[in-house]
Amino acid sequence: MSRTNTAQGRSRSAVGSGANRWVVLVVLCVSLLLVALDATILHVAVPSLTEDLRPSSTALLWIVDAYPLVCASLLILFGTLGDRVGRRRVLLLGYALFGIASAVAALATAPGVLIGARALLGVGGAMIMPATLSILRTVFPDRRERATAIGIWTATAAIGAATGPVLGGFLVENYWWGSVFLINIPLMALILPLGRRLLPESRGAADGPWDVLGALMAAAGVLGCVLGVKRAGAGEPLLALPTAGPLLLGAALLVLFVRRQKRRPYPLIDLRLFSRAAFTTSVGCIVIGMLALVGLELIAVQYLQLVLGLSPLETGLRLLPLTFAAMAAGATGSYTLRRIGPRRMVGWGFLLTAAAVLLLTLMGQHDRPLLLTAGFVLLGFGLQTTLFSAYESMLSEAPQHSAGGAAAIGETSYQLGAGMGIALLGSVMNAAYAPALASVPGVPAEASRAAANSLGEAYKVADQLGGTAGDALHQAARHSFVHGLHVTLLVSAGLLLVGALMAQRLPRIMECPVDPEEAFDAREAQGALSAQEGPDRAAGPAAAGRPEAASTGLSSGMPVGSERAACAERAGSPGVPVGSERAACPEASGPSERADRSEPLGSPEGGEPRVPATREAIEPAGSGRPAH
Repeated sequence: MSRTNTAQGRSRSAVGSGANRWVVLVVLCVSLLLVALDATILHVAVPSLTEDLRPSSTALLWIVDAYPLVCASLLILFGTLGDRVGRRRVLLLGYALFGIASAVAALATAPGVLIGARALLGVGGAMIMPATLSILRTVFPDRRERATAIGIWTATAAIGAATGPVLGGFLVENYWWGSVFLINIPLMALILPLGRRLLPESRGAADGPWDVLGALMAAAGVLGCVLGVKRAGAGEPLLALPTAGPLLLGAALLVLFVRRQKRRPYPLIDLRLFSRAAFTTSVGCIVIGMLALVGLELIAVQYLQLVLGLSPLETGLRLLPLTFAAMAAGATGSYTLRRIGPRRMVGWGFLLTAAAVLLLTLMGQHDRPLLLTAGFVLLGFGLQTTLFSAYESMLSEAPQHSAGGAAAIGETSYQLGAGMGIALLGSVMNAAYAPALASVPGVPAEASRAAANSLGEAYKVADQLGGTAGDALHQAARHSFVHGLHVTLLVSAGLLLVGALMAQRLPRIMECPVDPEEAFDAREAQGALSAQEGPDRAAGPAAAGRPEAASTGLSSGMPVGSERAACAERAGSPGVPVGSERAACPEASGPSERADRSEPLGSPEGGEPRVPATREAIEPAGSGRPAH
């Protein structure tokens, strides 16, 4: 059954029960898949693109980085804007902008045009990503169904990121570099009318003006931090002005943004969310999970291509077990979360990932496909388990009216974790790799310094030197890279163990107490309903023998008789533990107990909402209220 809640004087519409919710989920997942693909699909097209457009080294860097930088900086802006003007509206506009930018990028004939198109793609991605997660929060009010939906959503993101290089390699080998953008256009042309027809409109609180200045401060602050982290990851000194300047400016703007939000009566982001341990811990776990995943993927790609000598397509195929394991973790995540709870699921996911990372330290200079496959399977399953449970806990801690802001926080932490992973693990890798190349016999000092920049550069220098010195540099660089890889894996395992300790602050079980804000909204809705019905309800047969029945306005808004039937049905359902039906259904108790509980949850006369002792959801699935 479905109904409409009145929240802060406004009705919220949601998709009813049945297959419609899952059709909406398919549309949202396809949207996310395109955004995730575009983040990685360009990497394998860089050599072909460079040969065609002849960009400078700086322009090439901006071609690659413009999309993630702009996308990360605008997530909070568009996530909170969707809460105000409508998440579906922002999502559809993001579809259109993404398609237009893809066409411009595919047909670009100059580096400047391609940089601008990539920046527009980032704007479209920032509109799409938080909107998909916040609409998902609205469409799936029951937490158990929402957990399944989030599992599919996170698995889709993993599929997009992992298959991007494979698809990009295929397109570049068979067509031209612009085809990696051109494939977005027919998909967007299909999904835009589907989204307009199928997606429900939803929005959060619209009290007070939208804080435009605050949104711009947040965008500039995140942009500065991400840009500084990326420069550090590229090997520039941390204290150099191009690196330290954006970092300090971004951090200062974010501090000012937080202070501004605390002072404003209608803030963009409800900072009270960070006072909830589960929300803050979930955000931290997302950062650590992405920090480990992206840094390891980058180094793994270099290992497969430069040490083992695999082609880009073969490299993408070797990473497919990681993708399939992530899909399996997403598909089984909802069941696992209900069985063991967020604390154990996130903690065990981190431990499994750390075990996979330690297993990969057995890699050497020769190909061991079974070892790599086992390590990637454990890595994909463990990290996807962690990210799924962290996202689910974070989103369930946020009330529905601020879902856009919460989704933007989660996506921003995702992007920051990815940037920090490249910077931190890349710096560890360089620190462990470079020293061994300083004293290779027969290699000049200038050649040694050039070879210390990267393994690819070392191979080029070795080919130029030739002879015994070239062979010695080639072997030394290869050996040093594997040593640096082992050190980086050990550091990553340590970070993952820190994440496992952090997960101990998460709730032990999946259910959480009733949200006081939503309970207050339910009381307002029931009060309005009672005022409309007037004395007719009190004259009903249920009120004749029991005066308090007139006020039995349970949050579902059903008549007393149907509520009794629903209680009896819930009491026999396998999802409700023994004893919780007595708390949720007054008719299941004795006379004295009914007198003690004559005022039900959500009644207009009540004070604070009662929380069941078992912390099990009171509302049945599909009732229209988030079932915590």
